[in-house]
Amino acid sequence: MGSKFTLGNRRVVVIAVATTLLLATAVVAIQPAQAQTLTVLYSFTGGADGGQPYSSLIFGPQGKLYGTTAVGGANGYGVAFVVNTRNNKEKVLHDFTLDDGANPWAGLLYDGKTHKLYGTTEAGGASGFGTVFEIHGNGTQFKVIYDFAGGSDGSYPFCQLIRSNHNGKLYGTTYRGGATDSGTVFSLSGTGKEKVEYSFQGGEFGENPYAGLAQDSDGRLYGITFGDFTGDYGTVFRAGKSGGRGKILHTFTGGDDGGFPYFGGLVADPAGNFFGTTSFGGANKYFGTVYKINKNGKQTVLYSFTGGTDGGQPNAGLVRDSAGNLYGTTVGGGAFGHGTIFELDKNGTETVLYSFAGGTDPAGPNASLLLDGAGNLYGTSIAGGTYTAGTIFVLTRDHGGR
Repeated sequence: MGSKFTLGNRRVVVIAVATTLLLATAVVAIQPAQAQTLTVLYSFTGGADGGQPYSSLIFGPQGKLYGTTAVGGANGYGVAFVVNTRNNKEKVLHDFTLDDGANPWAGLLYDGKTHKLYGTTEAGGASGFGTVFEIHGNGTQFKVIYDFAGGSDGSYPFCQLIRSNHNGKLYGTTYRGGATDSGTVFSLSGTGKEKVEYSFQGGEFGENPYAGLAQDSDGRLYGITFGDFTGDYGTVFRAGKSGGRGKILHTFTGGDDGGFPYFGGLVADPAGNFFGTTSFGGANKYFGTVYKINKNGKQTVLYSFTGGTDGGQPNAGLVRDSAGNLYGTTVGGGAFGHGTIFELDKNGTETVLYSFAGGTDPAGPNASLLLDGAGNLYGTSIAGGTYTAGTIFVLTRDHGGR
């Protein structure tokens, strides 16, 4: 179902689209009722400017876009960057050096009070097991605020961080480490003191979280674990206000309910329900789902991808608008086999907003989208673009938002 490669002693899975998704004859992209225009804002070269952005984007001051690339930069270990949307010029805020972290896969967190950016690297640092870092918004100051040691404190954070609305701490996950080497939920205080809030126990009790966390209005934390390939298809879990008292809300079977929830994480609605994706499973076995789960663990599949023109294998999470419509990406399927941008309305009707064509067009989007107030969708792709090293794009919608 996918290719695997090893970074250090952890396994990273690259979900690959089955060759049956590639259409043998020429096809025309399905267009929705309302016109969409996709514009590539920036094409990475894979060199000094970075390459392969797995990260989602965030808005910072003056509407600028911030993110990371997993590779490239001056040292080849990735960069943190900003793009000025007025002229679409990119600036590298930091080149990772291995000593201060390597291969940031996740997006950044912007703190409006301190005007700092926070993020994680899945490798590098003092012990080689990843870091948590901060950057001043203009890139003039960079600081590692925590080096993972690779033991009970956790190792290999792939996650985007969140700031708790309960106690102001930073929270995230590590893919491995903890009491059973199955991953952790951790917190960081303002002084950089790390605390393991929860250690995953493996198997049906959760293991190997790639994604970050979501939080409800009461301060409780929610997230997903990816699982492995020995019969564990991942979980949805809840932790307490300070991380403890973890509870598995749903254990995926790899069948109709989905399996292997990847980078996406969860997004909440005002009623306290959460929405997410699985990169595998569903009614069509291999192509993934969009699902809803309530706080009591009742899971409902809202849509099962077919792997055809509707898309297949959504590695990324979702974004929700004020009307309750969900937006996301698939890494495969679509009219050309290079993935899609899709909309799922409240009735579970899926509309393909754009099919990626590859080549100079984006291909292989692995990150959640960013929705602005006008209903435009910003995102990244790890492939495609002028130099085939990934892109930043925006899908402009002519209806002016919902």
